[in-house]
This record gives sequence, C-alpha cells and structure tokens, in this order.
Amino acid sequence: MSQLENHSKNRFNTILVGVVGQVGCLTPVIILVALFAGLWLDRQFETKPLFTVLFILGSAPIAIFALYKIVKTATDKIKTDDGIKNFEEDVNRE
Repeated sequence: MSQLENHSKNRFNTILVGVVGQVGCLTPVIILVALFAGLWLDRQFETKPLFTVLFILGSAPIAIFALYKIVKTATDKIKTDDGIKNFEEDVNRE
C-alpha cells in the first residue's frame, strides 16, 4: 500500500470518528437543552407539560438538520481528499 493510500485512509478514519463523535454528542445536547428550557418555562408559567412537550418535539427537526449539516460537511471533506488523491495520481502517471 502506498503512502498516499495510507494517508487517505487515515484521513477518512479521522473524519469518520469526528462525525460519529459529533453526532453522538450533539443530539443529546439538543434534546437536553430543549428539555430543561421546557421545564423552566413550564415552571415560570405554571403550564406543566406544555412547553416541555413542545420543545422536545421541536428539538427533533433541529437535531436532524444539525446531523445533516455535520454529515454534509464531512462528505465534502472526503470528496475533496479524493479529488486531491486523484489529481496527485494523475500527476504521478505523467
């Protein structure tokens, strides 16, 4: 295996670990923020489950959008690395 292939695989693994870490941390954070904000507002306005339920339900689309952006960014990085690798291979062939 060439040094370029090793670098490409290491870069891919690094990006993959970063995505998994961000997804694994960001989703619970968004849900917990929604939960605590809903509980606080329910306590302030004495509307026990209303804001908590609304905020938890509202956090789902926000979490999905955030996950989409994280994965899209990672995919763009991987595509850019593949483009660089392909360019370097073309240059080395000539």
